[in-house]
Amino acid sequence: MKDVIVYSSDSCIYCKDAKSYLESKGIDFKEKNVSTDMIARKELISQGFMGVPVIIIDGEIIQGFDKDRIDELLE
Repeated sequence: MKDVIVYSSDSCIYCKDAKSYLESKGIDFKEKNVSTDMIARKELISQGFMGVPVIIIDGEIIQGFDKDRIDELLE
């Protein structure tokens, strides 16, 4: 099983799409909501990211909602 983390925010439509996509594929993931979790927000900024979604699959980072890259890393 892959380790999947999704950094998201409440107002991000692409975050909702990414989470729905992962759920539709039966992938368990940990969500870190930067709207409500200041620790998650600081983690994301410390990694050099200012926007969401940021999806991390087994240490590989995807910035934005990229279905092809998600599928590639989930294989």
